[in-house]
Amino acid sequence: MREDCAHEGDVSHAVREPLVSIIIPAYKVAPFIKETLDSVFSQTFTDYEAIVINDGSPDTDELERGLEPYRERILYLKQENRGAGAARNAGLRAARGRFVAFLDGDDTYVPTFLSDQLQLIQSNGGYDLVYADAKNFGEFTPDGLTNMDVNQSRGEVDAEALISGRCNVITSAVLARRELILEVGLFDETLRNSQDFDLWIRLAKHGACFSYQRKVLVGRRIYAGSLASEPINSFAGEVRVLEKTSLREDLTGTERSALESTVMLRRAAIELIKAKRCLLEGDFNSASKSFQFANEQLRSWKLRLVLIWLRLAPGLLQRCYKLRPT
Repeated sequence: MREDCAHEGDVSHAVREPLVSIIIPAYKVAPFIKETLDSVFSQTFTDYEAIVINDGSPDTDELERGLEPYRERILYLKQENRGAGAARNAGLRAARGRFVAFLDGDDTYVPTFLSDQLQLIQSNGGYDLVYADAKNFGEFTPDGLTNMDVNQSRGEVDAEALISGRCNVITSAVLARRELILEVGLFDETLRNSQDFDLWIRLAKHGACFSYQRKVLVGRRIYAGSLASEPINSFAGEVRVLEKTSLREDLTGTERSALESTVMLRRAAIELIKAKRCLLEGDFNSASKSFQFANEQLRSWKLRLVLIWLRLAPGLLQRCYKLRPT
């Protein structure tokens, strides 16, 4: 544990203000918000406040019916639709806790989320941000896989690990020091997605100490229409964040090299997804262009073989792809 990671006064004690503020942005999550809040108010650790931010959601009437059982126990804020980053920033400005947690309005906590994460963040002299594993559930989720099975976290979390994708922070599983987030300037509201990824990199470059545990402490819901269900948007958001990060003058050579490699991989991944969709739709010309772009980045014999089949027998390739195991 590095000395610069140490924090004084982390022993829990009775305070007037809550120790933790749970910030919950809500946009088109009306069918799920009661289950989310049920999990919040089932926590074994109880020194917290819950802040729900209605980000101009078109399902406000249904959302507020879902909130009704908890209206006396939450701080409820409403604003025009400005995105998840702006909603979380509104919650951060209203928060009173020393620590903050960011729970998406369609995700859930296990009952020991706060107690387990507080124990970790206050261990070894204290960390600035900790996260845990999550169990994906709902549509498009392979049985038995957790988020860390799909999006790895290996070794120490620093800026290079975040940029390269060696460590992936699960936002709904985060507990962090509010003051440090205020210091680095909150979430970037100009980013419509991946604002969390951008904030984690800025915190790491600011010197924040990260840690994580592999306990499954969150349920992460995947369904049609959720941000996590559309990988192209996720990858494109990461590319925008990395392009922004590339403008920093304090990147190390290792960080810049990792950034360039990750941008290449994310752009290739986007084109692969587009190529497969075009193949299924019978748009063989567009599929070929996207596969060609991906192959120029990845130099894969499999992609070269696909390109040959696209030239010689595109219809057969399409039929074979449709028959693949899902």
